[in-house]
Amino acid sequence: MSHGFNGRILHVDLTTGRMDVEEPNETFYRQYLGGSALGMHYALKLIPPGADALGPENVLVLSLGATTGAAISGQSRVTATAKSPLGGAIGDAQAGGFWPAEAKSAGFDAYVFTGKSPRPVYLWVQDGQAELRDASHLWGKVTGEAEAAIRQELGDEKIEVLQIGPAGEKQVRFACIINMSNRANGRTGMGAVMGSKNLKAVAVRGHQRLQVADRKALTELARWGAQNFESSNVYSMGVNGTADVLAFQNETGTLPTRNWVSGSFDGYEALTGDAMSDTILKERDTCYACVVRCKRVVETEWQGHKVLPHYGGPEYETLSTFGSYCCVDDLPAVAYANQVCNMYGMDTISCGAVVAFAMDCYERGLLTSADTGGLDLAFGSAEAMVRLTEQIARREGLGDLLAEGAAQAAQSIGRGAEELVVAVKGNDLPAHMPEVKRSLGLIYAVNPFGADHQSSEHDPAYEGDYESYAERMASLGLLEPQEPFSLTPEKIKYALYTEHFYSLLDSINVCQFVWGPSWHLYSPNQLVDMARAVTGWDLSLWEMMKVGERRLNMMRAFNVRHGLGRKDDVLPPKLAEPRVGGASDGIAIDFDELEKAKDVYYAMCGWDQEGVPTRARLEELSLGWVADLLE
Repeated sequence: MSHGFNGRILHVDLTTGRMDVEEPNETFYRQYLGGSALGMHYALKLIPPGADALGPENVLVLSLGATTGAAISGQSRVTATAKSPLGGAIGDAQAGGFWPAEAKSAGFDAYVFTGKSPRPVYLWVQDGQAELRDASHLWGKVTGEAEAAIRQELGDEKIEVLQIGPAGEKQVRFACIINMSNRANGRTGMGAVMGSKNLKAVAVRGHQRLQVADRKALTELARWGAQNFESSNVYSMGVNGTADVLAFQNETGTLPTRNWVSGSFDGYEALTGDAMSDTILKERDTCYACVVRCKRVVETEWQGHKVLPHYGGPEYETLSTFGSYCCVDDLPAVAYANQVCNMYGMDTISCGAVVAFAMDCYERGLLTSADTGGLDLAFGSAEAMVRLTEQIARREGLGDLLAEGAAQAAQSIGRGAEELVVAVKGNDLPAHMPEVKRSLGLIYAVNPFGADHQSSEHDPAYEGDYESYAERMASLGLLEPQEPFSLTPEKIKYALYTEHFYSLLDSINVCQFVWGPSWHLYSPNQLVDMARAVTGWDLSLWEMMKVGERRLNMMRAFNVRHGLGRKDDVLPPKLAEPRVGGASDGIAIDFDELEKAKDVYYAMCGWDQEGVPTRARLEELSLGWVADLLE
């Protein structure tokens, strides 16, 4: 393997400590391009139906992409793949930072973990050599402490560490995997899976430069991005981070508030990107070789607790879930809650959502002060939001129940608490409202790992904003923009085509803020140019889109094998209630419309009406072996 890949995948049996190196052929790499599609290959091959997500039979794959480590913006990404402990569906999560590029240079394209270690361990990889080391002394340490201890132990400050915090060790079901103490594989509970295997961390160091087929073409493309960044739609994200969209979300009535009662929050101005830049922002950080520099680094304090730059700063989703979801407009409190999540290793979306759920239960009398240990879980209480976040991280008091996730906690609470959960397949909804963005609502429902805002392009890009992105949309065959609030066959096609494209991005493992079909820095055709320059393959956009479609069908097949189907492709009942206040006042999900849209979507996918991929579709995608698994 000469370009883009090392040609080596490391298999680690944690039960026995045995490690083996697989050397797949070129066809294997070209079919998957790395990342999520590659991870799905091993998930389907190695995880048996009915496997306990937190049992030794689950498999955790950390996979890089064809372009990971190239000297261009938006390529340093890693995907974590395993069965999710939240809803039993496939789990999938991406993260940026410097670890992915360093892991590629360390000599492997993916790391496949099976079994369970009898004691805490971490994997140390350097220049193609790997060893398991004792991590008993690291168990219980928060991420910043563990990272520093590993670097000191191994004697190299340039080592990059991907790890779990105490929340993953305690198997909080929405625990994340985290690197740099602030970049998270956040969704679907991958940190809990890693903790269940007694795997504390993967530390990497490499000196092997990525072999690129056409370095001149790659350099020219990287230079184009740097030259056009300030005039692009991505520039404001660099200045204010993802928080830049918060004011717009509130204006359009798509900022979830009070556990999804409303799409508008009166206190939103205190949480905006401008507010952060004017008050607590210390600097802008970046991922390896990226010009955007969208990562927030903040410094402040809340009630005597220092918020340290090492743990980054809150993104839009975090500001929403700990902020508007809970009706909290205290920016330092939200920043501190974000730090707690990064220290202990928890997904900020699910953590904020489960806190809002608990507040909703408390307000309705389903939880009492006896349940909360005297904590007043009133909406708007920054104190309650922070304390409950800490309790969840440590599995203390009510936090122990909520650490199971909102859906499972609701079953224990009973008395109608299930109606207050806002999740799909156990995965809590991110802060983009499907009541307004109708095609996004369809994707929330059918997405294999539950509600996700980064699995398709959002509706406005094919509505009023279409003219700005017409050329890029046309490259995907999208030529007929639709009216707002619509869910027509054309809008469903738009959802599906962009879902395939985003699925491709998660497979080649590039940042969706840099590479995309609408407002992003680079276009779909430029993605092809980059992939060609790195690999030397004569790739087309059509062939690469097939990788995205292949990954999506593999995920769907995994879910079918584990008992999930159409019955699980549903939005939470709470979304049938009309929103209250703001631009989305009176708007709700039309569940009859959604069911009809699912019929069309499944047919467009080449699936039957239960959402099961047909053999014909799987064979067309070179996945006959997957069809065999379904029979």
